[in-house]
Amino acid sequence: MPDALPPTDLADRLRRGERRALAQAITLVESTRADHRVLADDLLASLLPDTGRAVRLGITGVPGVGKSTFIEAFGLHLIAQGLKVAVLAIDPTSQRTGGSILGDKTRMELLSRDPRAFIRPSPAGGTLGGVARRTREAMLLVEAAGFDVVIVETVGVGQSETAVADMVDLFLLLLPPAGGDELQGIKKGIVELADMIVVNKADGELATAARHAEAEYRHALSLLRPVNPRWRVPVLSCSALTGKGIDAVWERIGEYRRLLGTEGSDDIARRRAEQARAWMWSEIEESLIDAFKAEPAVRGELPALERATATAAITPGAAAKRLLTLFRQG
Repeated sequence: MPDALPPTDLADRLRRGERRALAQAITLVESTRADHRVLADDLLASLLPDTGRAVRLGITGVPGVGKSTFIEAFGLHLIAQGLKVAVLAIDPTSQRTGGSILGDKTRMELLSRDPRAFIRPSPAGGTLGGVARRTREAMLLVEAAGFDVVIVETVGVGQSETAVADMVDLFLLLLPPAGGDELQGIKKGIVELADMIVVNKADGELATAARHAEAEYRHALSLLRPVNPRWRVPVLSCSALTGKGIDAVWERIGEYRRLLGTEGSDDIARRRAEQARAWMWSEIEESLIDAFKAEPAVRGELPALERATATAAITPGAAAKRLLTLFRQG
């Protein structure tokens, strides 16, 4: 990326809602260059008082369920309500080439053209679960830029759902209009993460199947103990293609925020506080691993010990102890 602007200048432009400044800021926080990381930390520190006021939503679903179509219809509905919407879409990175598809702006063509929307596809890189390491920081930036709703879309595979659920207020699971064997194939762990379940494609020939699936998912949820006793996970159906039911989804999200954010104890504030603590420890872990791999003594012996471990010439535990000893002595 080109030389970054001073953090104070970039922060002022971002607060004024300049889209170019927002894009530059996200590119800055995604950079792995050491000097860029220093600038990014300064930028985030200056913007922190301007964050925290947006609704943070995570959306996941199996491939083919219509996530992009749903997010576009949902985003256009929110814009019609006078809200500004940011979409942070995590794209899978090729393990072979390191390349990323980054095609969300073509998949959400109408939404991407609206000036009240901002869509940012980010490569997942090598981070666990396919979630970009700096998605949390990008979320703070779009909040500081004045966006009212931030949507984080996962790739829908692996452990990315857990990572995204740990950075949003509400985690929405989008499911296809199917039941029976298909219902059995949905992992219990993913269902337990959900704060809301929505059956998509409830239109045309699939309308009846969607109603049946809605009933089956609701029954399945009744067998699970709710994570929060004050909120029973709702199951809704909609058609992202026609827009039917999209308004009901937003209404239930509003109900969730009123119930858990303003009435009685503030569960959403506690959830965000816990997420911030978890974020801190995640940064510590990743920074320690980076420092470990950068230590010259470790870097020098690591290839040989990896080969020795792969050929069973040494146990993984012994190799790890050797490397840790070298790290401590460095």
